[in-house]
Amino acid sequence: MAVARITEIVASSKTSFERAVQKGVARANKTLKNVKGGWVEGQKVICDEDGNIDEYRVQLKITFVLED
Repeated sequence: MAVARITEIVASSKTSFERAVQKGVARANKTLKNVKGGWVEGQKVICDEDGNIDEYRVQLKITFVLED
């Protein structure tokens, strides 16, 4: 029987929420072994002083299986 763990990360992108998710999962794979999936827990944007979107941020929950 496998045992999984969930970790929370925040990732950002200047272009889109989708790109922020891709960057977050790619970064998680560099540190964690056996990444099996994840979900977006939250999204937010950071605006510049003119009110334009400057950055897209996602809060991710990443699931990975622990080794025996």
